[in-house]
Formats: sequence, C-alpha cells, structure tokens
Amino acid sequence: MSVTAMDTTDQEASARRTAAETADAQQLQVRRRKRMGWVWVVRAVLVAVAVAGWELCSGALIDPFWISSPSAVLTKLWTWCIDGSLWTHGSATLQAMALGFVVGGAAGVTVGFVLGRSPFLAEVLNPLVIAANSLPKLALAPLFILWFGIGLESKVALTAVVVFFLVFHNSFSGAKNVDQELLDVVTLMGANRKDRLVKVIVPAAASWVFTGLRLAVPYSLIGAVVSEITASNEGLGYLLKRSANTFDTAGTFAAVVVLMVVAVVINIAVTRAERYSSR
Repeated sequence: MSVTAMDTTDQEASARRTAAETADAQQLQVRRRKRMGWVWVVRAVLVAVAVAGWELCSGALIDPFWISSPSAVLTKLWTWCIDGSLWTHGSATLQAMALGFVVGGAAGVTVGFVLGRSPFLAEVLNPLVIAANSLPKLALAPLFILWFGIGLESKVALTAVVVFFLVFHNSFSGAKNVDQELLDVVTLMGANRKDRLVKVIVPAAASWVFTGLRLAVPYSLIGAVVSEITASNEGLGYLLKRSANTFDTAGTFAAVVVLMVVAVVINIAVTRAERYSSR
C-alpha cells in the first residue's frame, strides 16, 4: 500500500471517529434535556399535589385560622399588588440587601487582603476576629437600632456584618495562599509592591473572593429580613411580622411565599453569574 493511500485511510478513520464522537455527544445532550424535562415535570406535579392537598385540608380537616389556604394566600398577594404594598416593601428589602452586600463585601475583601498579606497583623487580630465571628449576628441588631434607628441604615449595618465575615474568610485564605515562589519570581523581575498586588495576588485570590461573594448573596437577604423582623417600618420582614402580629395567617404565608420566590430568583442569578464568570 502506498504512502498516499495509507494517509487517506487514516484521514477516513479519523473522520469516522470524529463523527461518532459528535453523535455520542449529541445523544448525551438529548438524554440530559429529556431527563431535565422529566425532573421539571415531577417537580410541577409535586407542587400541584401539595397545593391541592393544602386547599382540600383547609377548612375540611384543619381550621383555616392555622393554615389559611392557597386561594386566600393568592387573594392576599393580589391585594398587596393592587395597593402597592408588595412593591414598596419588596424594594425596601432588596435595597437594604444590595447596600449591605456592597458595604460588607467591600470591607470583607479589603480586610481579608490586608490580613492575608500581613502575618503579624493577622496573628495580632486573630482572637478579635474569632470572637466577633462567634457572636450571633442577631445580637447586634438592638445595638444598630440604637445607633441608626429603625430605618434603612440599621438594616444595611446588620446585613453588612453578616456578609463581611463570609467574604473576609475567603479573601483572607486566597491572599494568604498565594504561591510565594511566583511572588519571588516577579520580584526578581523588578515588580514592586503594587505590581505584585495587581498582577499576582489579586488574580490568584479572585476565585476565593468570588466564592465568598457567591455564598454571601443569599445570606444578605437573610440579614435584611431578620433586621426588618427585629425592628423596622418597611420591608418584607416587616410585612411578615405585621401579618403574624395581627393573626393574618394568609398574609403571613403570602410574605413567606414572596421571600421564597426572591431567594430562588437570587440563587438562579448567582448560579448563572458563576457559570458565566468561570467560562
């Protein structure tokens, strides 16, 4: 067999392997889509069964005062939509959550980098950081209310504290675990402190920082809502507390449903942002 014929045979075999691999990948993708389709169908059925069972049990087996009913919850949500309560209180919670996340995240990254690159300072402040982190964050709520009142500032402060420690620990670990040999190499190449920080330390710790920020997003919602439940005059937490205090079971369930929807939307957004940033 000539050399040309052997090359042609190899090319045909390679083409067949590539076509087979492409077909397998397409079949795998189709099977994954079908599986996800069935997953969503089963989820929808389970939710429908739970809602239907709740509606049937309400009044027939259990007093609606205790469990309300899906129809009453929907009616309450519609009422809140019509009178603007849902948008007013929802935007107040999201505003406190966003500001607290920005403030706490920025402080966590800054302090984490400073202590991560300063072993002496980290050793000095380590007991204070452990003590502050061990403190239940809810215990700080009365203090923030005393300092800032029951407005936006106290909610932002409590949310920022919750976010701070989550971001701080990841930023500290990322800055501390930067490859020292790599830093020595760039130093020998003439890099100054700013160059080492911008071109080596920050890129090396970026994945740690993003992990901390991703973990902190849902907790920022928790911090804002807990602050509103403690003492506030607006927000979804306030709406939940007001409904519970007036024995409005439908309103309480409606506030819980809204918080669940907000949390799910936030988790989906964070997951997609993480996938996009990892490409």
